[in-house]
Amino acid sequence: MASLIRYIIRRLLFMIPVFLGVAILTYGVGNAAGSPLNLIRVGLRNPNPAVLEALTHYYHLDQPVWQRFLYWLWDLMHGNLGVSISGRPVASQIGPWALSTLELQVLALILSIVIGIPVGVYSSKHQYSKMDYAITTTAIFGYSMPTFWLGIMLVIIFSFNLGLLPGSGAVSVSYYWWGNPLLDQIAHLILPTLVLTYVNLATIVRLVRANMLEVMRQDYILAARASGLSERTVTYRYALRNAVSPVVTIIGLGFGAALGGAPALETTFSWPGLGYAFTQAALTLDIPLVQGITIVITLMVLVAILITDLTYALLDPRVTIG
Repeated sequence: MASLIRYIIRRLLFMIPVFLGVAILTYGVGNAAGSPLNLIRVGLRNPNPAVLEALTHYYHLDQPVWQRFLYWLWDLMHGNLGVSISGRPVASQIGPWALSTLELQVLALILSIVIGIPVGVYSSKHQYSKMDYAITTTAIFGYSMPTFWLGIMLVIIFSFNLGLLPGSGAVSVSYYWWGNPLLDQIAHLILPTLVLTYVNLATIVRLVRANMLEVMRQDYILAARASGLSERTVTYRYALRNAVSPVVTIIGLGFGAALGGAPALETTFSWPGLGYAFTQAALTLDIPLVQGITIVITLMVLVAILITDLTYALLDPRVTIG
């Protein structure tokens, strides 16, 4: 237990420079867009001079940029993400968006793992068969396809043409799909989850197949078969455990990449998550909100990487955590 705690502490210490680097870039890009005061002046339309003076003091615009960054970082360490141009605290708005993003991302990740690992194992066990070629081709197609394009195609087919599923939002406004609030939420989840699951599934299937083909040729697998163990035991108890360890890393990195690509997917389906909010904030030049969402997504990615490292260390005995 003590070695595990030391391992977690080491990983957290490694993440501090990464977080600081992202914070510096986020603040620098936000300031490159222009003075927050000028952006607010456009939104307020002829604001009172007293209001401008208060905003100047609030954003520390009378001080050098490096001092303003330290003030911003200090507020960030205390959970204060600033105030958006709408006048609402950024931290109070991000919570529901983060939950919506996690709802979509985690569901798609679970489905891609549950489906992808057995399909990858089956493909490796039937190498060069017609089904193997079909699975590999489908996986390559999914790996190469932009999520927003697939999302648009599904919306056109299943929402506009067939009218079977909603094409935007997370809940209905005027009526419930399938006559029930819970079923209505499920109906809104189907299309974006299908797109994200398919994209994640492509990577997992290809990697599991490749790793299984390599592991199944190892001497200890041949020895396990020679000892009289069933093929199912050899495949799932011995081969899969070693083949799936590298997949854990890809899953963690894929989850981070999916969070980074959330604006494209969520904007396609108008899904009320961090990605959609980021796009809307960027379009309205709401710099504090853009910065806050970027920091939250960064923290989510770092936590996902930490969980990935721990899972990898627990699955693979060759990785020491002491």
